[in-house]
Order: sequence, then C-alpha cells, then structure tokens
Amino acid sequence: MTAPGPGTDRALIERFLEMMAAEAGAAKNTIAAYRSDLALASDFLTGGLAAASADDLARLAGHWLELSRSSVARKSAALRRFFAFLADEGHRTDDPGAALPRPGAQRSLPKILSHGDIDRLFDAIAARIARVPADPNDLRLSALVELLYGSGLRATELVSLPRNAVAPDRPYLILRGKGGRERLVPISDRARAAVAAWRAHVATDRLWLFPSGKAFLSRVRLYQLLKTLAAEAGIPPERVSPHVLRHAFATHLLAGGADLRALQSMLGHADIATTEIYTHVDASRLVELVNTRHPLADSKPRVDGKRRGA
Repeated sequence: MTAPGPGTDRALIERFLEMMAAEAGAAKNTIAAYRSDLALASDFLTGGLAAASADDLARLAGHWLELSRSSVARKSAALRRFFAFLADEGHRTDDPGAALPRPGAQRSLPKILSHGDIDRLFDAIAARIARVPADPNDLRLSALVELLYGSGLRATELVSLPRNAVAPDRPYLILRGKGGRERLVPISDRARAAVAAWRAHVATDRLWLFPSGKAFLSRVRLYQLLKTLAAEAGIPPERVSPHVLRHAFATHLLAGGADLRALQSMLGHADIATTEIYTHVDASRLVELVNTRHPLADSKPRVDGKRRGA
C-alpha cells in the first residue's frame, strides 16, 4: 500500500485524472469536478486519502451529511473510481470504495415548456424580424432558437459552431460533444433557413457562425438573450434557458413518437438512463398507446369469468 501523505495524494490524483481523460474520455468539466472532490476528501483526511480505510471513509461520509443527495452521489462516485484505479494500478491491495454511501441521487425532472410556450417564443421572434428598420441581431436570435429547439444542441455546442457548420444542402451536423464523442444531429429545414438568413450578415472571414469580438457569443450572453425573449413572449424568464429549450426538443420529440435510442443519439447522452428522464412527461400518451396499439386493444373484455383460450 502506498504510504499516506499530501504529496502522495496529489500525485495519485493527478495520475488518476490523466487516466480519466486519456482512457475514459472524460469531459473537462467532469475532470474538474473529480479534482475538486478528491482534493477536498484528501484535505479532510489530512493527506491520507490514497491509504484511507473503510472507517476513514465512514468519517468522511459523516462530513457529507448536510450535502444534497446529488452532491453525495457525485463525491462517492468520484472516490469509488479513484479507489478502483488505485487497486488496478497496484497502489492498494484492497478497494474500500464499498464503504462509501450510495444515496441513489434522484435526477431532477427537467423544466418543461409547452407547445404553446414555444409558439409564443417564435411569435415574439417573428414580431422582432418584422420591425422596420430590421435589426440583423433579430435574425441571429431566430437562428439561435431554431437550432436550440430544433436540434437539441447544448449551449456550448451552439455558440461555438463554425461559420459554415450548417450547410444549406445538408440536413444534419456532425458534432463532437462531451467526452469527445461524435454524433449526428438532424437540422430542420426551418433551422437551416434561419441560419442562412443570419449567415448573410456574418463576414466571410469570420470563423464562427455567431461571432462576438475575436471569439464567439458567450453562453452568458445567450442566456441573457433568451431571458429577454421570454419576457417579451409573456413567459416568466426564469422558465427559459438554453438547457430548457434542449429539454423541450427532447420531450416534444418523445411525445411525438421518437424512439428513445434515437433520441439518446441526437442528444449525445452516453447513458440511456439520462435520456429516460424525459419519459415522465407524457404518461397520458403511454396510456393512449396501450389502449390503441396493444394487440388486445380492440378485444372486448370477458365478463363471464372465463380465461381467454380456456
């Protein structure tokens, strides 16, 4: 077993994070979160995390009692992976990760926008575009919202699109998302038309579709633009954000009959469990499917107490 100490912990944590980035393809945000969780755990155990016993981890878990279930779940997951790495690499002969709590953190249900809410957002955009004199920034807003709601892009993926990423004759994008995973994202005719109208106002020597200064539009600015649009549409601004429009894309597609695996691919989720959160939104449709599509849907119930086929 590796001798405990702050230097040992720091060195092993960095080697673990290098493995996560190189072999597991973990995203930068995930690496940053793991680094923070492991460093805090090491500090609590005065540099003895790498050599921690089950009792040490029980004390650490007690220190987490006031944290949310999701925070405890994230910290436990980070430490379990760290101890599994130490065992695999021969730095420990045991794996004490089983002593860490498994709170089964519940995923919060996504905020929902109805079809009516979406209509109001696009009506507000249409009213902007109809103004005289025209403001090219209204065309930019139209392209942003069409891509968010029409393709389910993440905010970072959207604002960092290259100028020619959306081609007028190609109804899809190929994106590299979290963990470096590539995925194919369909682009609606409406979204391509909105992008074409906006791109006419973007200088041909600009690298980005949504340029701002020497770089591209910031996520914070995108967030602000959507809040302003929501207020104009009569929707409480706190209900609208880039991620909420991504949720709307997913929930409305699923309600319209999209296959869950296809939706997982379009959203770029590594785990189908992440996509399954959207199945809560339309239980009434599931009931309707059973009542109208099930093989027995058209059969009359037996009222004589006999079993079918008896």
